[in-house]
Formats: sequence, C-alpha cells, structure tokens
Amino acid sequence: MLGLSKKVRVASVRVLRCWRDRALILLGFWRAFRSDELCRLQVEHIQARAGEGMTLFLPRSKGDRDNLGTSYSAPALQRLCPVQAYLEWIAVAGLALGPVFRGINRWGQLQVTPLHPNSVIPLLRQTLQRAGLDGEQYSCHSLRRGFATWATCNGWDQKSLMSYVGWKDAKSALRYVEAARFFAGALQAPAVREFSAIPLPDEVG
Repeated sequence: MLGLSKKVRVASVRVLRCWRDRALILLGFWRAFRSDELCRLQVEHIQARAGEGMTLFLPRSKGDRDNLGTSYSAPALQRLCPVQAYLEWIAVAGLALGPVFRGINRWGQLQVTPLHPNSVIPLLRQTLQRAGLDGEQYSCHSLRRGFATWATCNGWDQKSLMSYVGWKDAKSALRYVEAARFFAGALQAPAVREFSAIPLPDEVG
C-alpha cells in the first residue's frame, strides 16, 4: 500500500510540473521572453482572458533604464495557446499572487520563491528530451530565437519583430533575425502556417 501511495505522489508531482512547464514554454516562446523575464513574472501583474489574450507587466527589464516597467501583450491562439496554458497552470496550482513559475519539491509542494533563471535551461532540455529531441542544443535564448524564426518565416520585418519583442537596439535584433533566416529553410511551410493567426505588433492591443 505504501508503494502505491508513493507512485501516486510521484505521478501527481510529475503532472503538476507538466502543467507548469507547458505554460512556461508556450509563454516564453510566443512572448519571446528570456529565462530571467519568465522568472520575474508575477500573477498580480498579469491579466488574461481565455480566447481573447493577455497583458503582462514587468516592473523592470534589461532595456528599461528608467525603471518604468514594460507592458507586453500575447494573443490567444487556437493551438498551443499561451493564454490557455497560463490560466490552466495558475488554476491547477491555486496561484493568486506572487511568482508565476516556482519550484516544485519532491512532495508536490510549490515553493514561495520563483524559479532561478539558471534552472529554466535544464527544465527546457529535460522537456525536449522527453519529446525525443536533443535538448543539449538549446539554451536560455532558444525560446526567443525560436519565435524570431517563426516570425521571419511568416513575413515579419525587422521593425515589427523589434516592436513585438521590445528590442530597442537594432544590432541585438539583427543577431536573432540573421539566425532565424538561417534556420527558416529547415521548417516546413504547412507547420508554420498553422500558427499564422498571431497578429503583427500593430494589431496587438
């Protein structure tokens, strides 16, 4: 009986982590966030409506020299939706305040403190490895680079990409765009078109 209880507990912890990791990866990808930005998200700074979209506020960010904070938007999608993934995660975890993405201990208890940015990389790699991919090829910039590739494949110009991601330095953006153009040819067009519903920056409120 004790063995069965342990298996149930382990399974419950894995399921909880899956809800968290799915939200982290989808939100990180579609918002082109870095690891540190994901780890600084607070529930009270996010407004999300299923089927509509979400707004996220970061009180401080890398390019915010005046510490005024930065607001971001993300649309709801029919598939691989960051909004739905976020809403489901906070509902399952029972989160109303504090860090969105937290550690989960072996007993399935949520930590009070946020994930450390350095822990996002192994989390991402483990998830990819479970999906049969070579996780070692991915880094803390992979989600942002992946979105830049997707946007480039869908015809976004550099100005639109900079506006959406929040880049103010064209040189920084160009590094991602050039890498995106290199990898874009490896993507199959049908797979890319499935998510072409995401609006350009001018269409995002």
